[in-house]
Amino acid sequence: MELKRKTIAKVIAVVFIFNLVVMGAGAWFAYQEAPPIPEKVVGPDGEVIVNGEEIRDGKKVFQQNGLMNHGSILGNGAYYGVDYTADALELKVQYMRDYYAQERHGESYSALDSATQAAIADVVEKDLDGTYEGGAIEYSEAERYAHEQVRQEYVQRYHEGDHERGVPVGMIDSEAEAEQFADFAMWTAWFSHTDRPGSTHSYTNDWPYQPGAGNDATAASMTWSVIAMVLLVAGAGLGIWLYKSVELPEPSAEGISVPEPGEVSIFPSQRAALRFIPVAAGLFVAQVLLGGLLAHFYIERAGFFGIETLFGIHILQLLPFSIAKTWHIDLAILWIAATWLGAGLFLPPLLTGYEPRKQSTYINGLLGAIVVVTLGGLGGIWLGANGYIDGPLWWILGNEGLEYLEVGKLWQFGILAGFLIWAGLAVRGLKPLLDKEPVYGLAHMILYAGGSIALLFTAGFLFTPDTNIAVTEFWRWWVVHMWVEGAFEFFIVAIVGLTLVSMNLLSRRSAEKAVMLQALLVMGTGIIGVSHHYWWVGMPDMWVPLGSVFSTLELIPLVFILYEALGQYRTMSTGENFPYRLPFMFIIASGVWNFVGAGVLGFFINLPLINYYEHGTYLTVGHAHAAMFGAFGFLALGMVTYMLQLSIDPARWDGSWLRAAFWCWNVGLVLMVFVSVLPVGFLQLETAFTGSYAAARSLAFYNQPIIQTLFWARLPGDTLMILGTVIYAADLVRKRFVLRESSDDPSVEDMAVAEGILGDD
Repeated sequence: MELKRKTIAKVIAVVFIFNLVVMGAGAWFAYQEAPPIPEKVVGPDGEVIVNGEEIRDGKKVFQQNGLMNHGSILGNGAYYGVDYTADALELKVQYMRDYYAQERHGESYSALDSATQAAIADVVEKDLDGTYEGGAIEYSEAERYAHEQVRQEYVQRYHEGDHERGVPVGMIDSEAEAEQFADFAMWTAWFSHTDRPGSTHSYTNDWPYQPGAGNDATAASMTWSVIAMVLLVAGAGLGIWLYKSVELPEPSAEGISVPEPGEVSIFPSQRAALRFIPVAAGLFVAQVLLGGLLAHFYIERAGFFGIETLFGIHILQLLPFSIAKTWHIDLAILWIAATWLGAGLFLPPLLTGYEPRKQSTYINGLLGAIVVVTLGGLGGIWLGANGYIDGPLWWILGNEGLEYLEVGKLWQFGILAGFLIWAGLAVRGLKPLLDKEPVYGLAHMILYAGGSIALLFTAGFLFTPDTNIAVTEFWRWWVVHMWVEGAFEFFIVAIVGLTLVSMNLLSRRSAEKAVMLQALLVMGTGIIGVSHHYWWVGMPDMWVPLGSVFSTLELIPLVFILYEALGQYRTMSTGENFPYRLPFMFIIASGVWNFVGAGVLGFFINLPLINYYEHGTYLTVGHAHAAMFGAFGFLALGMVTYMLQLSIDPARWDGSWLRAAFWCWNVGLVLMVFVSVLPVGFLQLETAFTGSYAAARSLAFYNQPIIQTLFWARLPGDTLMILGTVIYAADLVRKRFVLRESSDDPSVEDMAVAEGILGDD
């Protein structure tokens, strides 16, 4: 079956419009169906316990103090602390049982016999079983008592500090703010057990699992999990059939003139683009060191290998988990993005032999701007979380406090501006190719991929700290998920296609067809696939079937990427004297880890019935690390290797250190994910299923001997990851002194591939 590029382009346009309609309708429903913030919550006597403004203020306290990177809300955030929704609901049930036990029997709930306990538990469950019809929320006397007790608990825990839980003293500045945070957490607990009008389950589809509150997995979770498993088999078969049926030439080094690195001239703009690499490497080193600290925090909650005992210094107070976690996430995004931006500016001259005037100057300016935004954003996070930026500016200059969108809005705007500047510079560099190719050409695909990253990032500007948390999560996942499952995947296939063309392994036209087909599959499944993040956060029920179907179908483009990686491996292994084996090792690893992390582990945790109990556990940690570093990190490092190999005199090229780093990273990632992280996740899943979700996220669970042993078992993998990164950074320092001089007067003839590319119709 032969598909023409124009045909694929038309289908992409139709799919894009379809996605726009579905997600646009979803945005409207998000505002209509979000859990209501009541004007007030009153007790049986009509006394106001909390009002809507205090709940909104509690959300601001939650964000400003970085609590989403200590624990989680509605299952989203960090897994070090409790999930505040599940914890508040667990405490609510516990305190309500104690209230009724004291009121009716004069004893604590735990002191009663099992029959009496069962009777009181039934009363509490019925107390919490209701539907909100508007107006004020009316508490029973037991609910009012529980609310006050949770307030006291959160003041003691998050204001006074609790080193056993890893909470530094003064994490929340004042008692009043800690109480507001408790009010916010209790509101999320309320709508997790209160039935949505016209429904038999709560606003969160009865998540979290809490039998004492009557929360259990819905029938839809089971039904759509079965449908998803059927679709998995069908989707895998469809992916293989498409790959075998559609005529897409595989890369081949046989009978093709692959340009040797020494045959390719390096222009000033490419030397400028190389400067992104050491900056990104510095961020990478900081990121993995913070990762090691974060892993150790699960063992010593207030220390680091006993230094607090030796020196009286609590590292928890100097660098709390929440700030370290925030920096760890942001640095990962920044070093990968910086590397991709550099690669996107390095590759155009390979295809065009063209250097715009002052291009290198503008690239240096972009790099400088990125450094300023990075330092400003990371500094703002620390200043904001420590209370140095107060008033209305805290979320603009400081830390917005939402996972993956931690930096203040000003710095987010700087990131967006950086993407737009990069797009402008890429247009300048690719102009000869853009002028002669159709709008669905390879150069256009690169711009579309980069532009889609910037476009989706704008969703992060559609909410403020006053926005309902459910609506906030709706837009936040547009940025986070659609970047990862849509724009980033699109960028991967576009960059790999461009690289293969620059190596003369594929014709431009063949690469265009392959990139377009994979972009179609990514867009057709990954965009609406974001909806699996909406199941438990207060969004409408319609997302359960949509999320189940499209999340499962996301496997299809991953099958394509895996087959592409296997084809690239054959090219590398069969081509005699193929000069780019080392870059290909990274690119192939990216495809394999993408399939394992995003495909295998991603599919498993996205089954609705599994996700109901798993949501926000270490199984997600395994999926995230394998997909983020395995897919996107290895691609970035592969591009670095290719750029360096072209930029260094072949006689002085030494890839031994990079090869050593490659194996350190791969072995380290395998050990970290499969020896430590996933086993913890499976034990959490079992605990959630047999007890409650709050039990799976409790300190008691983490302190079990077997869990602590598994946390220690992560040390070898983490050490190899850090070692690989240090070797990589040291190798960049070595290679800095053997870079070739750039060509002062570039022309098409100076590029071994440009003339053929520009002449390829």
